[in-house]
Amino acid sequence: MKKIVSAAKFFTYSLLAAVGLSSCFSGGQPSSTNPLGYSTATGLEYNVEGGFQVNDFAGQPEGPNLIFIEGGRTVLGSFEEDIIHSRDNIERAVTVASFYMDETEVANIHWLEYEYFIKADSDEVYWKNNLPDTSVWAKDLAYNDPYVDHYYRYPGFRFFPVVGVNWRQAVNYCRWRTAVVNYKLAEDAGLLDPLNSDDAFAGAEAAPASGPPERIPLESGVVLPNYRLPTEAEWEYAAQALIGTQWLDENQTHRRLYPWDGHALRNPYGKSMGYFLANFKRGRGDYAGIAGKLNDGAMIPTYIYDYPPNDFGLYNMAGNVNEWVQDVYRPLSFMDMEDMNPVRRDGFLDEESGYDGQYNFIGNETQYSQEDAERAGISPKEFNPDNPPMKRMRVYKGGSWADVAYWMSPGTRRAIFEDSATSTIGFRCAMIRAGTNY
Repeated sequence: MKKIVSAAKFFTYSLLAAVGLSSCFSGGQPSSTNPLGYSTATGLEYNVEGGFQVNDFAGQPEGPNLIFIEGGRTVLGSFEEDIIHSRDNIERAVTVASFYMDETEVANIHWLEYEYFIKADSDEVYWKNNLPDTSVWAKDLAYNDPYVDHYYRYPGFRFFPVVGVNWRQAVNYCRWRTAVVNYKLAEDAGLLDPLNSDDAFAGAEAAPASGPPERIPLESGVVLPNYRLPTEAEWEYAAQALIGTQWLDENQTHRRLYPWDGHALRNPYGKSMGYFLANFKRGRGDYAGIAGKLNDGAMIPTYIYDYPPNDFGLYNMAGNVNEWVQDVYRPLSFMDMEDMNPVRRDGFLDEESGYDGQYNFIGNETQYSQEDAERAGISPKEFNPDNPPMKRMRVYKGGSWADVAYWMSPGTRRAIFEDSATSTIGFRCAMIRAGTNY
């Protein structure tokens, strides 16, 4: 039986509709930032008592340290000679949607800030599981002890890229950063009461390690999408920065072997002529050159703002440290994936045997609790008490302070298990560009 609308409610809606319809032909066309105050479908006014609420929106807020990367069509793949005959990144045309990426690699000071909050807000196991592994510097036949003890915590290394972080830890950091930044934006917009300890969004200090208990509504218009690791396609596109080779309409004068023009590794211009453009290993035993004339000025990772940025304004997209990306490694990804925003999330279309392995948890290799999974950074969707999730091979890109120049070409790729950490791999965060069609 159909519900009968009361006469009073019918009169109210009729009145609202009349008011709305009377203005339907004024104010121009609606948009996300100017919805005109009424529905163009029903004529009802927005934001009246008991009516549909539409919050003000001035566009996606600017996230800290993020650079806008305008998307477009590009050719991904290795532009370098395939000297190891992997043939795992053959050239192909794709389109990458616009997104944001960190201007720099995540630095030690950023991870120390993260450590401070998760130590205060989470259990000891979670905190310890998300500490960088400083033992990655230790070598049986080298005296790297000072880096084991000092690289992460000594103030002089504050703005050097954090290393010893595995893929899962980087994902956890992105989740935490999303919560904290959005708490701050919501507080600045007056949506929170920082003095109310019972408020679910009562300031950054209240943000739990694994994210907020309840997401600040996206409809509020003041919060950001999630921070995350960039996809391999996004990372490679951003490293190429071919916006600097644009000429007239949709013409690019040349490709790039590195994130800068030319095949040389030294700066050909101005006062910096002859200086290296990235931090890398020039050859066997040569990490920085000779005293009095160091070639790249760094024997280990260096200051995150060292060396000129590429044409998107991103620093160290070649050398310094390799960087984690989202993608699961498969050699045929170039052939299997979509040509619009390609990414490989799991073993779909390619068997996991031979590439990935299952997680093993202390105490029992086949049974584990949801708490165990969360502490290891496993999402609830992956939780299965009878079947541990896969420990996948993840792609990393960009070359490092300990790599030769070959690996600094954006199209080269390598992979390692996601729970592995080394002194040569760090990361930076990315974010979608929401509310646009490009």
